[in-house]
Amino acid sequence: MKPANNEEETVDSVAYHNLPSAHTPYVRPKHLQVPTDLFQYPVKVVTEPRWKGKGSKAKALANPISNSISDLQSSLLKSNSQGILSGCSVLLATNPQQTHLLNQTCFGRPEAFYLCFSLTCIKIVDSDHHAKSNNELWQYMISKQPSFVDSFKAYSHLRAKNWVVRSGCQYGVDFVAYRHHPSLVHSEYGVLVFSDGNAKDRLRVWSDFQCTLRLCGSVAKTLLVLYVNRNGVNGIGSSPSCLDGFSVHERTITRWSPERCREDQRCLCKS
Repeated sequence: MKPANNEEETVDSVAYHNLPSAHTPYVRPKHLQVPTDLFQYPVKVVTEPRWKGKGSKAKALANPISNSISDLQSSLLKSNSQGILSGCSVLLATNPQQTHLLNQTCFGRPEAFYLCFSLTCIKIVDSDHHAKSNNELWQYMISKQPSFVDSFKAYSHLRAKNWVVRSGCQYGVDFVAYRHHPSLVHSEYGVLVFSDGNAKDRLRVWSDFQCTLRLCGSVAKTLLVLYVNRNGVNGIGSSPSCLDGFSVHERTITRWSPERCREDQRCLCKS
């Protein structure tokens, strides 16, 4: 991609990077293919958490999210907690300690299925107090949100790595990921979810890249793309067990500007 004007014109392009925790091989979907010349100048991405106030980092390190989730899971299991399914919400009666832990771990209404299916620490019942099976809940969730399958797989993938995951609608992405509670640290990633069956086809053209990257950059976030590969699994709409056959591939995408290497080039010329 060449500059339209003179040498001083800044060129916006993108560079792809693996997250350090990604170990699985990745094949980029066709609609995410970019010109090979963008990879001539690799840029190392160093993401540092932006803590909110003095002492926030020490407080977060002393109280890991994983410990709080374990405490919440144990407390809900002991009290045999039940959530009542009501429309698109799940009503959960909790004691003060559980309320504190739910707030501390940032679990809200969208995470009810995760608490029920993944952590198995609550049961969800209907208005007549009849317990819902995982298969029934799965089908219900899909009926309310067709993209639930891929969204939940991406959500649980990040949660399994102890990221705090919140809605990203404010920033034009699917999720935002925090290293710890939002009161202590700013979110580090804006997350977009893609899949084999994704009909939205986002980031198909350069203008989509530019808009999303500039927005994430303006709020000091790195764009993280999670590609959910269904691997040819059948029966997706009938049972959540299909998730076991899915895999998630991670890529961070950043803007690259020639300005980053011009100063070094001048030094080489002078020497």
